[in-house]
Amino acid sequence: MKLRFRHGVVTVWTTLSYVVARLGSRRPMGLVVAAALTLTTTLAGCSRGPTATTGGSPSPHRQATSIMVFAALPLKPAFTLLAGKFQADNPGATVEFNFATSAELANTLSQGASADVFAAADAAQMDTVIKADLASGEPVNFASNTLVIVTAPGDPKQVRSFADLARPDVRVAVCQASAPCGVAAQRIEDTANMHVNAVSEEPIGAGVLAKVTGGEADAGLVYLNDAHKAAALVDTIRFPEAAGAVNVYPIVVLKKASQSELAEKFVDLVTGPTGQRVLGQAGFDGP
Repeated sequence: MKLRFRHGVVTVWTTLSYVVARLGSRRPMGLVVAAALTLTTTLAGCSRGPTATTGGSPSPHRQATSIMVFAALPLKPAFTLLAGKFQADNPGATVEFNFATSAELANTLSQGASADVFAAADAAQMDTVIKADLASGEPVNFASNTLVIVTAPGDPKQVRSFADLARPDVRVAVCQASAPCGVAAQRIEDTANMHVNAVSEEPIGAGVLAKVTGGEADAGLVYLNDAHKAAALVDTIRFPEAAGAVNVYPIVVLKKASQSELAEKFVDLVTGPTGQRVLGQAGFDGP
């Protein structure tokens, strides 16, 4: 089963219940991550794979049985696999994606874009959609994410705790204040009454990882699922202060859904046992 994206290529090979997803990027620079997930349900029997965009506008020529899912970027690997399962369970149905930051997606929806499902990386952006009266019901929390510290393998600067990130000899990369990972980091700093020695602020967690793996930062604050994807390239350090800033991921069917029944089925898949298993294997915690 081959899944093609407008901004990259994803090739998925299915052998019994083992799935390997290899994500390719056309960008000349950046971190390339190989994600391997194991499904107990075989994702086979799909004659047509999901389509995705990263930001921008969705395809204006959608099939009558397709659903458009606006989803936060961290969900891309897991949702791509779940789309294959969804299409196998619903012959003739297809899934299209618009992957971007939650803020970008919420803003696009507020400006009149049509979609069937919205899956956000934080409650704040879901609230934006709800206040705009775009949700058809109550959002359902389906995953959570916790900040961790990542360092170069072997932890050369001996970062043992969150407090070590304030040391002047430790260069730290963090997310921008507008990103969910940046909001969580700031909340932890405020609670701990300390300030990390940030030398770089990135729009998403992948940018933080790139700074650490590229040697431009000694440590970084990213979500657990980002660290999971780069497990071979970084050491991961959990710290107790992160419990005060756990990020919850909500999902909802939208009022403008052209295929509300299929949209509900997709939400059920994400929140059900198979979806929870795939999300767990991608590094997310339960809701």
